[in-house]
Order: sequence, then C-alpha cells, then structure tokens
Amino acid sequence: MVVDDHPMWRGGIVRDLDGSPYEVVAEAGDGAQALRLAAAARPGLIVLDLHLPDLGGVEVIRGLLSVDPEVRILILSASGEYQDVLDAVKAGATGYLLKSASAEEFRDALDRTARGEPVFTPGLAGLVLGEYRRLAAQGPRPSADTPQLTPRETEVLKLVAAGLSYRQIAQRLTLSHRTVQNHVQNTLNKLQLHNRVELARYAITQGLDEPSRPS
Repeated sequence: MVVDDHPMWRGGIVRDLDGSPYEVVAEAGDGAQALRLAAAARPGLIVLDLHLPDLGGVEVIRGLLSVDPEVRILILSASGEYQDVLDAVKAGATGYLLKSASAEEFRDALDRTARGEPVFTPGLAGLVLGEYRRLAAQGPRPSADTPQLTPRETEVLKLVAAGLSYRQIAQRLTLSHRTVQNHVQNTLNKLQLHNRVELARYAITQGLDEPSRPS
C-alpha cells in the first residue's frame, strides 16, 4: 500500500512499481484512509509519507501495526530531521528513506524492508543506533531471566546490532541467507520481539553491539 497526500508523488511511486514483484493493493491520501484501507486490503508492505494532513506519522504507524503487527513499514519522507526519524523508528517503522533517494535505492529499500531488515538513508542509521546506545546506557543489564541464546544466535545478534544486512551477515559468517534469517527469527521468538529494529535495540541494551568475529 502506498500512502502519500500528494497525488502526483503517490502516482509516481505506483508507476515505479509497475512490472516489479510488488502488487499495489491500495493507495491512500491521508492517515484515516490508510487505516481503513489497511484493515480491508491487509498489505504486507506499506510505503508511508510521514507528514499527512490529518494524523501524525507516529499515530498512523501505531494504528497500522495495531491492524497487523507483522506489516513492514517503509517511511518515504522529505524530512531528515533527527526527531522525525527517531519518532518513526520508535513507533515501529522498519525503515526510513528520504524522497531524494534514487529509484534504485528505493527498490533496494523495498526489498530489504520486505525481508524485515531495517534500512535507512545513509547517515540516518548511525543516528538511530546512537540513540539506542544512549537509551541503553539508561537501561538494565542482563539478568538471570534473560532468554538463553545459542552461541550462533548471539553471534548473529551482535552483527544485527552493528547494522549489517542479512546478506552481509551471511558473507561474514559463511552461512546461507536463509540460515541467517532462521537464526534471526528464532531469536525474535525467544525474546518475544517483532522485528529487526526491536532486536537491534535489545542487543545494544544488553551490551551486544560489538561485531563478532566469524567462527
């Protein structure tokens, strides 16, 4: 689903997706319409403009996730403001891309978002991880109740926290892409988390944000 209040921009995104593996099941011009259409169309991936005329971006993101907690949300915004990025990610957006991105960058961001990988316009990833580290300094350290991960799951988790993509982790650890996905999914299940963004924050909170060496 594509959500943007500017018809020409929204139409341009739809045209860019013509012939791609993605089927546009709905288009919305404001937040309220997006929530209604998401409930009916149940899209798996949503491209969302952060600043809509009726509802705030955070409210829309949370509303969309309440309709489907598994939906992937890629913010496509003209704003690269520090607070806008952090608010969107904290609300549950999977990725954040500026509208100045090229068509190739947009398609790559869609593919990665569809896989549940956090993706950000260059320069924004460091901002988000920096904020998570700041929050981690205020949070609790591991306790006896922390779920037990296997050594490999912990190794993959450290690389997720370092901001590596599935493909990069697979290359670093000499694993298949699917094996990395399975390790991430098992870790999400054990920790009762929903996506890689939450997983990265958890890892940083637990002091696991240093990249591990391949075993």
